[in-house]
Amino acid sequence: MRSFYIAFILLFSGISISAQTNSIDDSLNIRKIYDMSLLNGKSYAWLDHLSNEIGGRLSGSHGAEQAVEYTKAELENLGLDKVWLQPVMVPKWTRGEREFAYVQTAPGETRNLNITALGGSIATPAGGTKAKVIEVQGIEQLKEYGRENIEGKIVFYNRPMRADHIQTFEAYGGCVDQRYSGAEEAAKYGAVGVIVRSMNLRMDDLPHTGAMSYGDLPNDQRIPAAAVSTNDAQYLSGMLKIQNDLDLYFKMSCEIHEDVQSYNVIGEITGSKYPNEIMIVGGHLDSWDLGDGAHDDGAGVVQSMEVLRLLKETGYEPKRSIRVVLFMNEENGLRGGNKYAEVAKLKSEDHVFALESDAGGFTPRGFGITANDTQFKKILSWKRLFKPYLIHYFERGGGGADINPLKGGDMVLAGLRPDSQRYFDYHHAANDTFDKVNKRELELGAATMTSLIYLVDKYGLDNINNETVEMPD
Repeated sequence: MRSFYIAFILLFSGISISAQTNSIDDSLNIRKIYDMSLLNGKSYAWLDHLSNEIGGRLSGSHGAEQAVEYTKAELENLGLDKVWLQPVMVPKWTRGEREFAYVQTAPGETRNLNITALGGSIATPAGGTKAKVIEVQGIEQLKEYGRENIEGKIVFYNRPMRADHIQTFEAYGGCVDQRYSGAEEAAKYGAVGVIVRSMNLRMDDLPHTGAMSYGDLPNDQRIPAAAVSTNDAQYLSGMLKIQNDLDLYFKMSCEIHEDVQSYNVIGEITGSKYPNEIMIVGGHLDSWDLGDGAHDDGAGVVQSMEVLRLLKETGYEPKRSIRVVLFMNEENGLRGGNKYAEVAKLKSEDHVFALESDAGGFTPRGFGITANDTQFKKILSWKRLFKPYLIHYFERGGGGADINPLKGGDMVLAGLRPDSQRYFDYHHAANDTFDKVNKRELELGAATMTSLIYLVDKYGLDNINNETVEMPD
């Protein structure tokens, strides 16, 4: 009689018995996923090895090669249905000797600056580059000064990341163009070098590297480009207000080499019901060379590996094929993401969902999601399942650089969104190291990713139907 009464109440409250049963089962399964990650996780140990035994993993380097071998072996140890390497040609760039710079404040008086070469830059001449400095707040300001004021000088880009953006990636996006295209544009006005304020919200002495491009500039017109720490950018800007004819010297010995072969690392659990429908979860295996790439993107790599391990350990049998893809060369070329999409298209593979983690190993807050209205509504119907884990951010717009080439049709892209307030303290800098990653935060992120993969696989995203989980108020 009591069960009949409960069914009667559920029926007239608009919540079906099957949906109520599903919500309870899903809550228990997600709890199991979080417990397994927090009590018996492997992500932190994997990251320890990547960071402390291998270290920096710049594309084309020995570290990148070691990382491919290590992660492939670990995926094989998980007993997945398939593990393979996908060849991809990647750029190779080496930093050479440590960079050196100073500003001359008076005859015989200098102050050293903390700089680092931008990835892809050419070297300075063997004796270094010395010239007057001109400060600008962005590429658009070059036109205001014109060739007559820029030719023969070093352009100092000093537009900071805006601290009033709560979403720090918006602050990054608002000034990263000066790092990526600053040398290309300044060279057109006759500049002999470029110094760029580091993409960092914090004031410190650490220069942050990152990719740059010369576009279609001929080799003989290319100029060296470096990042300078935020403290030194502030100092240089202050000195230029007092003395606008300062000389700056910098020396770099970086080198661009021929492309080399590397690999994406891929592992798969083959679906039991819809094996031709493919879901992927991934991060990028390469990193910059200044630190050990623990946050960017060692964290995303090991969290993605952990997704497949947690599904197997909890006994869940996916309906769809679920792949972990560890992409090579996100940092300075996106060759891995483009190659994966290219091969998928050639094979006419049906990719239905992709989730990327490339925003650090901090406390997870939720997901950014690129989907149509119906698909997004379905994902929102699962939001309350995440509430006990303080996951609240489910917003339109998301994915990641490596999975974006798969975009098209009804494909759904998602990106894990951790708390981003500290991310740019470490991004592309020498302090992006293992000790900056909190074990519990990393494991919570892995469990959060696994839970979304589980729900998408169980219910699909093609339509709103009776399988959609409805949670009572």
